[in-house]
Amino acid sequence: MTLDNIKEEIINAKDIVILTHEMPDGDAVGSSLAVYNGLKQLGKKVDVIIPEYPKNFSFLPGASEIKKDGKQDSYDLAIVLDCSDIKRLNGYANYFEQANKSINIDHHGVNTMFADLNFVNPVAPACAQILVTVLEYLGIEIGKEIGTCLVAGIITDTGGFKYQGVTAETFEFAANLLNKGVNISEVYRKVFQVITKEAFELRKIAIDRLEFFEDGKISFTYTTKKDEEDIKTSTGDHEGIVELGRDIEGVEVSIYLREIDNGYKASLRSTEYVNVADICLMFGGGGHIKAAGCNMQMPLEQAKEKIINEVKKYIK
Repeated sequence: MTLDNIKEEIINAKDIVILTHEMPDGDAVGSSLAVYNGLKQLGKKVDVIIPEYPKNFSFLPGASEIKKDGKQDSYDLAIVLDCSDIKRLNGYANYFEQANKSINIDHHGVNTMFADLNFVNPVAPACAQILVTVLEYLGIEIGKEIGTCLVAGIITDTGGFKYQGVTAETFEFAANLLNKGVNISEVYRKVFQVITKEAFELRKIAIDRLEFFEDGKISFTYTTKKDEEDIKTSTGDHEGIVELGRDIEGVEVSIYLREIDNGYKASLRSTEYVNVADICLMFGGGGHIKAAGCNMQMPLEQAKEKIINEVKKYIK
C-alpha cells in the first residue's frame, strides 16, 4: 500500500468522516483537525467526530467544528488517526464499519492494521509527524492553521521534544512550521503549562496518595470517580498526573490508576529502560516503550497489586 492508494481514495470520496481513539490526547485531536482542515482545503465534505476531548485543545483551528455525532450513518470514506485498534473507537466504531472504504494512519507499533488501507510508521514519535508527509503528498498547503494542529500533536506525544524517539526530522518539521508562522512556544504553553483549577485539585489528591515501591523505583497513585465528581472535573483534567510520579528522582516507572465505569484505566510512564508497552500488553493494552496504558476491570486493590507486581519483574 502506498500514498498513491490513499490519495486515490480521498480524491474519489464525496463525504469523509475523521475518527480517533477514545480519551483523545493532543496527538489525536491535533492530527484529526490537521486532516480536517486539509480536506476542507481540497473542497471535501468532511465531519470530524470526537465525542469528548480536553478543553485545553479548544484553541486549535477547526476545534469549533468538532461533532459529537455524524450528520449521516454512512460515509464514502472513514479516516482513523492515531488509533491502533478498532476497539479503541468504542461507541462510534459504527461510522468506521459502515463507511465504504477506510484508511488508518498511525504510529503505534501494536497497530492491528484494521482498515482497508493502513499507513503505519512506528518509528515516528507522533501521528502528526507522519501527517506532514501525507498532507504534502496530497497537495495540501500546510500553513499556520494546519501547522498549529500538527505542532500540538507533535509536542504532546514527544513531551515537548524530550522523549526518546524524537528524530532530527521532528526538529526539521518544527523549524519549517515555525517559519510558516506557527507560534510553537504558545502552543507548548497551552498544551502543557495551563491547567484548569479542577485539574490542579485532582493533582493535589493524586500527590497526597503517592506511594513508592522497589526502593523508590516505582511510584503509584490513583484517583476515583468520586474525586472527579466532588471536584467537578472536565474531560482531560486527569492528564499529566502520571508524569508527576515519573519526574521524581529515582523513579523508573510511574503508575496512575484512574477509576472508569468498569474498573480502572492504568497509565504507565518509564524513565530509562522499562518497556511499559510490554507490561500493558499483558492486560490487553499497549502504547509506546515509555508511555502506555490499559484497562483493568477489577477493584482498586486488585488492580494495584497486579500492575505493581508486573512492573516489579522489569525493575533492575
